[in-house]
Amino acid sequence: MEYYGNRSLHSHFDKEKRSSITQSPPRLSFNSHLKLSEHELDHIYSPSRSSNASAATMYSLMPPPSPGSPWTLSPLQTPSPSLLYHCIASLHRHEGTIYSIAIAKGIVFTGSESSRIRAWRQPDCVERGYLKASCGDVRAILVYGDMLFTSHKDNKVRIWNVTVSDNFRGKKIITLPKSTYYSFLKFPRPTSSNQHKDCISCMAYYHAEGLLYTGSWDKTVKSWRVSDNRCVDSFLAHEDNVNSIVVNQEDGCVFTCSSDGSIKIWRRVYGQNSHTLTMTLKFQPSPVNALALISSSTSLTSCTFLYSGSSDGFINFWEKEKSSGRFNHGGFLQGHRFSVLCLVAIEKLIFSGSEDTTIRVWRREEGSCFHECLAVLDGHRGPVKCLAATLEIDKVVMGFLVYSASLDQTFKVWRIKVLPDEKKVNISSEENHEQHGETNKMKMTEYELNPVLSPSWVEMKLQGSHHFH
Repeated sequence: MEYYGNRSLHSHFDKEKRSSITQSPPRLSFNSHLKLSEHELDHIYSPSRSSNASAATMYSLMPPPSPGSPWTLSPLQTPSPSLLYHCIASLHRHEGTIYSIAIAKGIVFTGSESSRIRAWRQPDCVERGYLKASCGDVRAILVYGDMLFTSHKDNKVRIWNVTVSDNFRGKKIITLPKSTYYSFLKFPRPTSSNQHKDCISCMAYYHAEGLLYTGSWDKTVKSWRVSDNRCVDSFLAHEDNVNSIVVNQEDGCVFTCSSDGSIKIWRRVYGQNSHTLTMTLKFQPSPVNALALISSSTSLTSCTFLYSGSSDGFINFWEKEKSSGRFNHGGFLQGHRFSVLCLVAIEKLIFSGSEDTTIRVWRREEGSCFHECLAVLDGHRGPVKCLAATLEIDKVVMGFLVYSASLDQTFKVWRIKVLPDEKKVNISSEENHEQHGETNKMKMTEYELNPVLSPSWVEMKLQGSHHFH
């Protein structure tokens, strides 16, 4: 194990080019995508400033940002925007693609093709240090308390003890399954029967029982008791790769999804370590790549929603029925053009990352199944592979920090503000129609002339010759 002390992200990348800001006139950006060269992608940037007279009408409907503000209005909310966002940092990785992100105690952990698990401070992206493993290709990261779980290319899980104070410290506790050695030679025994036979693609942790669940491309799910580091159950979960796994902390139910197009719900048998299948959700035949579970409760109501991202670009969702506990299909969210690769649900927002290079922000209406897309973040130039989000406390508006990593080898940090209640504004139907017409025309132009996806990439996608695993 190795670690290093503080090192600023800005030592790798220059600050935003002031010359480019002064030379280009300020404008309102309906599309936050920046046409940057490869050299410019290596620098921290913010979207263009928003103060053009053409956006005066939109800005008059809400308190405008301060002069020179980098905040960008959502391109989808016209004429009453309810979300502001901007990219506050962009890091180009030289150690390969980032596969996993986790957040805990003000620290962001990233795992990549490298054997180093890096730790960054929120939200200013100062590097706190890194942990060095003997094997890389960190496909999944999970944090709970002082424990950090990482999965590696050798199909094993490493558990670390991390301390976040003035100085970042980390120490490996154990590798699962535990390696056993012959007494006279330091050579490991043959592969344990408890070890996965293929890549560990996802992990989840059940807090109440101290159980770590691992899902693998070998189609199995394993349950590990962290107190004594033992594998207590292993079962064949799907007919294809297990791509995502989540646990309902309220009742311990385990949700898994797979490239076989199904989502399955598992429950641990009372008083035992084994698990039984309770329900299979399969609405469309497309492979399911990501899951997100969100539960909310008030003094009057409580609800649980399950979201799944598929290779057909749809996000299906199910609502838990209060009386029977069954999950009923509530509909789907449509907007992404290619596969949905990652999902994060927090509060009433759902963040989805896609192969089409964009991140969409969705909001569920209180007390209903109605969802609306608040914004499209399109700063990446490659498929968005993983996401993480955390809530920022603000007395006026709800704020979020969103971390995204793409196959373009960039890692971005987004600050998002959601306005509490949209104000009712009286505008003439003619003006409303004109504004919507301009917006629709702009959307059509964006769709047809999108410079992010190259023709060769689209051709590979249509031929089915490009794989993300």
